[in-house]
Amino acid sequence: MKPRGQELGILVILLIVCTFTAIKNPVFLHLENLQNTGQLFGIYGIFGIGLGLVIITGGIDLSVGSVLGLLGVVLSILLVDRQVNPLLSVAIVIGAAALLGWGHGLLIARFRMQPFIVTLSGLLIYRGLARYVAHDETKGFGDAKGFEWLRKATTESWHGVPIPVVILLVVAAIMYIVLHRSVYGRYLFAVGRNEEAARYAGINTRAVIASAYVMCGALAGVATVLLAFYTNSVSPSSHGNFYELYGIAAAVLGGCSLRGGEGSIIGIVLGTALLQVLRNLVNLLRIDSSLEMCVIGVVILIGVLADTLLRKRR
Repeated sequence: MKPRGQELGILVILLIVCTFTAIKNPVFLHLENLQNTGQLFGIYGIFGIGLGLVIITGGIDLSVGSVLGLLGVVLSILLVDRQVNPLLSVAIVIGAAALLGWGHGLLIARFRMQPFIVTLSGLLIYRGLARYVAHDETKGFGDAKGFEWLRKATTESWHGVPIPVVILLVVAAIMYIVLHRSVYGRYLFAVGRNEEAARYAGINTRAVIASAYVMCGALAGVATVLLAFYTNSVSPSSHGNFYELYGIAAAVLGGCSLRGGEGSIIGIVLGTALLQVLRNLVNLLRIDSSLEMCVIGVVILIGVLADTLLRKRR
């Protein structure tokens, strides 16, 4: 199936699920529910796009959830405990996330380590650091004294549209141009399809792979700020747990092949929307919340199975 066909298929499924949910529970269409779902859709979509870029290169990043936890703690410490300038605090968090991504890219591209091992190690290391730095205590932002405007800028709406959705649309538009309308984007796809062939074609594959992890990290940093203010508290042991799975599931739903070389920004955004609607459906239909992870697992399995079958047909 071609990318546009996949995107159209996801859109149709999304509309069907939305219609079904609205019929079963009209609360789905209430403004409060739509805005709350929109907040999560924006946050998940931002780091989902970063994960999609890494997956397109044939890699994976399992550390995103722990990055959200560690840097959420750091953000709270900077703003509340140290009273650092809000803009500088945000810049530090995003810069630190990009630096962690660069570290992953360096180990994977230069030292030829497996992405799974590198980022799995990161998952454990960052979660442990988060608990250590926070002394295993929940961090929060209280009444946001001194940075009220930052809380408003990350949690309120613009003409009825949640700010995270606005930021997601901006990020998606930029990354669409980068991925689908630039030479660099063609390099990403080429490396994902066949890294050795791309190297012989004169592409600096190490730089391309490392840059994908840097962008993934930077977008995780943006999502960190939004998520921290959305929850208004950061538990170092659980904040962001399994979020990388949501991002991977959204990317797979959106047509990103875990083998690399395939994917689209529009597909990732639609995949994220579908995943959030499914999560909302679980809550509104009063299905046991423990089945939420089951839904994600089924989604990933179906996505990978579909990718395998499509490759065989080709």
